[in-house]
Amino acid sequence: MELYGPIVVLFAIALAFAIISVVGARLAGPRRFNRAKNEAYECGIEPTPTGPGGGKFPIKFYLTAMLFIVFDIEIIFLYPWAVAFDSLGLFGFVEMVLFIATVFIAYTYVWRRGGLDWD
Repeated sequence: MELYGPIVVLFAIALAFAIISVVGARLAGPRRFNRAKNEAYECGIEPTPTGPGGGKFPIKFYLTAMLFIVFDIEIIFLYPWAVAFDSLGLFGFVEMVLFIATVFIAYTYVWRRGGLDWD
């Protein structure tokens, strides 16, 4: 049980820090509310009044999130490959070149289609 002591202490410190931060911000923070602070904020788009069915939301935000996930996963695969590069040999190098080429083709497709333009 003594091996888990430092982990328990770390969790206790983290929990205490979180609770103290939330309570301290609540007590020390200003309470000046106005119309702008009470409005909904969605990714920099000015909120507009919508009907009872909701309304259309630009799909570009979801596409950008999906692209971020794809390229983030690419980095996750590149890091272990870079660490074990010496032991993989030519086979590992060819496989990674094919992987990077596949992701690059997808990237150029999205770029050509205008998926990275915010205008």
